[in-house]
Amino acid sequence: MGVDHTEPGVPEDAVGRRVSCEGERATVQYVGLVPPTAGLWLGVEWDNPERGKHDGSHEGVQYFTCRHPKGGSFVRPGKVSFGVDYLSAVEQQYIYDTEKNYMEWEGRSKKLSFEILTSVLLCGCEVNGPGPDGEIRNTTPLVRWLDLSKTLVSCWEDVSAITRQLNQLEGLQLSTNRLRLPSEPSAHCEAFCRLKTLALNSCDLTWPQILECAPMWPQLEVLSAEENNITELQRPEGVLQSLKTLSLCGNPLHQDSVLSVAALPRLEELNLSKTGLSDLRFDDAAPGSLTAMFPALKNLYLDHNNITEWRVVDELGKLPSLVKFSCLGNQLVSDDGNPRTATELLIAKLGRLRFLNRCEIHPDERRGAELDYLKMFGEEWLKAGGASQPSSQFTCRHPRYLSLVEKYGAPEEGELKKPESFALKNQLLKLVFVFPDDVERKPIEKKLPASMLVQKVKGLLYRLLKVPAVDLKLTYSSPKMEGTEFEIDNDLKTLQFYSIEDGDQVLVRWS
Repeated sequence: MGVDHTEPGVPEDAVGRRVSCEGERATVQYVGLVPPTAGLWLGVEWDNPERGKHDGSHEGVQYFTCRHPKGGSFVRPGKVSFGVDYLSAVEQQYIYDTEKNYMEWEGRSKKLSFEILTSVLLCGCEVNGPGPDGEIRNTTPLVRWLDLSKTLVSCWEDVSAITRQLNQLEGLQLSTNRLRLPSEPSAHCEAFCRLKTLALNSCDLTWPQILECAPMWPQLEVLSAEENNITELQRPEGVLQSLKTLSLCGNPLHQDSVLSVAALPRLEELNLSKTGLSDLRFDDAAPGSLTAMFPALKNLYLDHNNITEWRVVDELGKLPSLVKFSCLGNQLVSDDGNPRTATELLIAKLGRLRFLNRCEIHPDERRGAELDYLKMFGEEWLKAGGASQPSSQFTCRHPRYLSLVEKYGAPEEGELKKPESFALKNQLLKLVFVFPDDVERKPIEKKLPASMLVQKVKGLLYRLLKVPAVDLKLTYSSPKMEGTEFEIDNDLKTLQFYSIEDGDQVLVRWS
């Protein structure tokens, strides 16, 4: 089962090398014979385990191992590509590929033309290393952004051999690669000394592996490590201290380890979307006080997680610098089930917020949300002791309430939100019905009672449009939150239930 290096196209250091085969990427784990068949085989572990057939064994003999029981295959050398060097890939991408011919030659030499490149995009190309020593420095000296996503580089030494010749490099994209860790990370600092932005998405990495590599990136400010195998975070000791942006979206995080990155002194943006997060607590600060954790954090993304408790939002109110927050795709529901009320609660509970769910919060919108919040829980506040001394239980549930009382004054008895009054039931709303899927149909303006059931609204629309009510789908939008649509999904609720206001638009679609 010895290795036959006389096979053309198989390098002597083939084991551990990255290869492509029929559009898929794999790592060579074995080179040799596989009896009873004749000839040389490559044992490969596929990046996509569904492409494989076994775990590296054949007829009871284990030739190599795979992490996935079906992640391996044996392939003939002639079916795989070990790739090309950096300069060959640049030539293929920027000269010979006529569909992507970005260069205008006008008689210039190849070298001169490459010298003007500030970005080199080789995503999906079969780059396997630097090529002739020193030629990258002579050929593409001005490159500041390099995309080596989904290439055939096998280890950090390969990457370092390329980047140490790019003295201007600030941004590096290495997503969808499988890189062996360096034996001496600090030896590669020079190769990444100017690097500010690094993408390592879908690289099958853990957080300890990232920390092991981090000494190579002394000036790093932006790190994207989405869709990896990051479960438990550890505190970065002496590394990543310049980091301003960190994205861990799509990793199955243990939520009790999230605070391990809370001490990063310059971290301004953190993306923890799609991580399964359901809780976040800053126990160093009492309700209504500021935490010492995440001191510089301005932007936080928690979209598509499992957050259902409003106390998580109250905890986020402890962050001293938070101005942009997004939590789309969670189950934060208000008592009335109305999404607009939930939005108002988020605005009122997070007093420093300027953007919510990627929409700017206008001053009038904040004022309205905070006044509504005062009225909404005013009765509970009075029962808890009111202005004299509200109970600690109330303060824990509504840590911002006292500051709102100081801002606007205590809510009056008559202002407290109660079941809708006779006057409210007879309030008329001026609504504009628009038809996004029927551009030729003009908007229709109607005045309708706030107490009108959605079912009755659909009946009115049936008479106007001759479209069966069962086929109608309604949403509404408000000038206060431009670009956002709210569903009207219960025919037995009133317009008032959905907090539809005078001047709102109702968008009408049908199947």
